[in-house]
Amino acid sequence: MENTFELDVAVLCDYLESSIDGFRGPLTAEKFAGGQSNPTYLIDAASGKYVLRRKPPGELLKSAHAVDREYRVMKALAQSDVPVPTMRILCDDDSVIGSMFYVMDYIDGRIFWDAALPTQSPQQRGAIYDAMNQVLANLHNADVEKLGLSDYGRPGNYFERQISRWTTQYRASETETLPAMEALIQWLNDNLPADDGLVCINHGDFRLDNMMFDNEQPKVLALLDWELSTLGHPYADLAYQCMQLRIPSDAAIPGLGGIDREALGIPSEQEYVRQYCQRRGIDGIDNWVFYLAFAFFRLSAILQGVYKRALDGNASSQKAKDYGALAAPLAELGVALIESGE
Repeated sequence: MENTFELDVAVLCDYLESSIDGFRGPLTAEKFAGGQSNPTYLIDAASGKYVLRRKPPGELLKSAHAVDREYRVMKALAQSDVPVPTMRILCDDDSVIGSMFYVMDYIDGRIFWDAALPTQSPQQRGAIYDAMNQVLANLHNADVEKLGLSDYGRPGNYFERQISRWTTQYRASETETLPAMEALIQWLNDNLPADDGLVCINHGDFRLDNMMFDNEQPKVLALLDWELSTLGHPYADLAYQCMQLRIPSDAAIPGLGGIDREALGIPSEQEYVRQYCQRRGIDGIDNWVFYLAFAFFRLSAILQGVYKRALDGNASSQKAKDYGALAAPLAELGVALIESGE
């Protein structure tokens, strides 16, 4: 475990015993190796297993690493059809471990790190992707007002806000000029669709390895990593999910591009979108190229931030520089998408 991410387990244990009903120490804390955003730990205590997520130490970009928002949205979604872990406590007192954190119940299940699902049969792969599609539809069908999340994001054109936000974030972490990124930013601003008024809880990082599956069945037990969630547009999540089908399989964050997905039992982009539309009761999606191009732009901006944090020594994973180096190739894929129009 890297020193900057070690926890004072004695102080933490005292706090959790006084704050969570039934919590009993002693405890151990082990940092999970994966993840680029908020350092995450397995807490093994006498009373059971829990998961702790914290803001990383060091200087952070404004509005990034909002663990309080993660906690709030998962606590609210417990009342919906979206599977989430049970939230236990949010601590905004930096004196406990050095930064804000929350604790949730540990879930015993499977995480599929490889979107090609090499250990599964074609039938199992199809069922897993179908379960993921259902969770996405359930999330976007969730009643924002009923869940008390009507103030979870700003009003107005979501894509206009997001292009502005991620352009600002990208500029703040820019280390060199990326021509494809400049072209993407220009095109997205020039081709912004009219606001259609669609609003939902937008996960912001909806992909296979952010879900915990049952150990035996193709059932999603929990949708995780809500750091980038907000009130937003449903097609941003859907396009982000489908972008993975286009990212090359040999990239640092491997996608499914160039793989015979039909032979694997993984649905095509068209089929995945069709299933989603059916579950949401809509006929189809206009401006699909825009939504996909936006997805490439946004992920490029995020990865540029990961790269900058790695250079500054604040990244939570040794793979941060490898991931960050993907910013330019992903932007180039976005430009190629625009030029081909499909």
